[in-house]
Amino acid sequence: MTQSVQTSCHGPVPVETEGMPLVVLVGQPNVGKSVLFHHLTGIYVTVSNYPGTTVEVTRGKGRVAGDEFAVMDTPGMYGFLPITEEERIARRLLLEERPSLVIHVVDAKNLERMLPMTLQFIEAGLPLMLVLNLMDEAERAGVQVDEDVLQRALGIPVVKTALARGQGVEAVRAAVAAALRGDTSPRQSPAVIRYPDQIEQAIDRLSRALQGEHSLSRRMIALLLLQGDEEIVAMVRQREPNPEDVLRAVEEGRQAFADTPMLEIALALRLRAAELAGQAISVHAPAKPGISARLSEAMMNPLTGILLLVFTLFLVYEFVGVLGAQVLVDFLENGVFAAYVNPWVDALLGRVVPWPWLRSLFGGEFGIITLGIRYAVAIVLPVVATFFLAFSLIEDSGYLPRLAMLIDRVFKKIGLSGRAVIPMVLGFGCDTMATLVARTLETRRERVISTLLLALAIPCSAQLGVMLGLLGGDVRLLAVWTAVLSAVFLLVGYLAAQVTPGERPVFYMELPPLRLPTVGNVLSKTAARMEWYLREVLPLFVLASVLIWVGQLTGLFDLALALIRPVMHWLGLPDQAATAFLFGFFRRDYGAAGLYDLQATLSARQLLVATVTMTLFVPCIAQVAVMFKERGWKVAVGILVFVVPFALLVGGGLNRVLLWLGMM
Repeated sequence: MTQSVQTSCHGPVPVETEGMPLVVLVGQPNVGKSVLFHHLTGIYVTVSNYPGTTVEVTRGKGRVAGDEFAVMDTPGMYGFLPITEEERIARRLLLEERPSLVIHVVDAKNLERMLPMTLQFIEAGLPLMLVLNLMDEAERAGVQVDEDVLQRALGIPVVKTALARGQGVEAVRAAVAAALRGDTSPRQSPAVIRYPDQIEQAIDRLSRALQGEHSLSRRMIALLLLQGDEEIVAMVRQREPNPEDVLRAVEEGRQAFADTPMLEIALALRLRAAELAGQAISVHAPAKPGISARLSEAMMNPLTGILLLVFTLFLVYEFVGVLGAQVLVDFLENGVFAAYVNPWVDALLGRVVPWPWLRSLFGGEFGIITLGIRYAVAIVLPVVATFFLAFSLIEDSGYLPRLAMLIDRVFKKIGLSGRAVIPMVLGFGCDTMATLVARTLETRRERVISTLLLALAIPCSAQLGVMLGLLGGDVRLLAVWTAVLSAVFLLVGYLAAQVTPGERPVFYMELPPLRLPTVGNVLSKTAARMEWYLREVLPLFVLASVLIWVGQLTGLFDLALALIRPVMHWLGLPDQAATAFLFGFFRRDYGAAGLYDLQATLSARQLLVATVTMTLFVPCIAQVAVMFKERGWKVAVGILVFVVPFALLVGGGLNRVLLWLGMM
């Protein structure tokens, strides 16, 4: 097996797979596609699909029987007629890439619900393999599946697996090798489902009218046209020699129905799936509901769910805010850099570099090593590492979908659905990654509101950890900071929901079972995310140090500080704080690290005002770039024009309220 793909919050790094046979992994969220991708390529997808968080298609290379093949892991999809953005991405890949093999991964204990999509893949004429994953959970639920019955009925290879435990992986690899050799036995049936006569007649007429070259079977194209699939209509207009004849046949076929035969087609698929499941599944007495079932219910109950959420946040705070942001940061900042690294660098530069201007590039107050790398490694890295580890544990457990169900009612008030919990929680790790993931939200309205809230009120793990480290010693400061951010999040979200046009979101979600996180998965994902951090963020810290150095040499740095100092006076902060806020224009966590250096000179009131303002301040450069790419320049500029003055307004207002109340 060959390791051949890397991922980041901006998507995967391109992998050279041209000319290789292509294997595409498809299926609903939470069924194990990413785990199978890992087994086939040796790489774990860094963004789990809970649900729909694997936004970018991830490529890799595998090897079976001495032959290399390309593998693609797709976003979650529920059917061949797309509704969400990730379903459109997944289907477009199947239309354009012409895979040598499509592996449909399903949850064995919910087989009847997932077989309709299997039937659609077969009708599309795609070379298909069915992987019945989570067999261990199915057996605990008293479900037994006869894969031989399914193979004969569907005419495709069927393999049973428990991928998280590594069971069935070799059988999948053997089936992949056979399929790539051209051994497609058992042979696919020409049609495994028959629709009502009116629909079958319309399919026949349309199939005869279609003359162009297509990557799907004419039967599937006809079915999609009858259901009003606009993307397929556009494809027909492009590829058919006489598209108007085809579209006229579509209208004739739909005349027998009030709108489209979508309901009748879906019902026929469900009935056929139920028939197949009845033949292949036997149900025995399941084990009695255990603690995981009761815990799952408690997580979604409004009362117990809130208590469990508070308890979870407390544990995350102790791990990230105390261990990461205080213990580890203090050790690296004071015990390593302040005591050894910075003095050694300054002494070495003093001996070997005779020019002060060049020495100041690497050492001194704003040097690449003594400031940029120190901030990145000593102050930010421990926080990011502990957060990513905590997030991977929560992600692997199945808690996030339950949190989405719990929060849905509140999120409806701010124009979002529970589905938006995913990018919001991801934002506490990386706002850039979360802004990308927000594209999976169903409406443009949700995507705009979520992008605004991510840019304004969701601190990334690095910034959050530094803030917790600064405020953690005083419960009052931490409570006020949390209350102000929560109020801003809810108020701005509510107002944005009133003024942003668009449809209100409809929320549905597949609930995976609660699982005990596996050490290998958690460590793999944490390591991959840390690799992204070092590759993506460390250069930005170095670049910021270089720009500050250039600014010092040219006088622009002092000019910028002079322009910022009146703003510091409005916030009630000393002139020295201007440096930290100037750093914040590069990255908010860079600015937060600047506050860390100033904490001894700030009063409790000033520290609170500074942390609130910095948290609400401009997004980092990478997030701004993604905002322009994902939402367009008008939305991105509008958000930035709002965020900066709003952050300063809130900070200045908070300062005056605290002075008026005589607090801190």
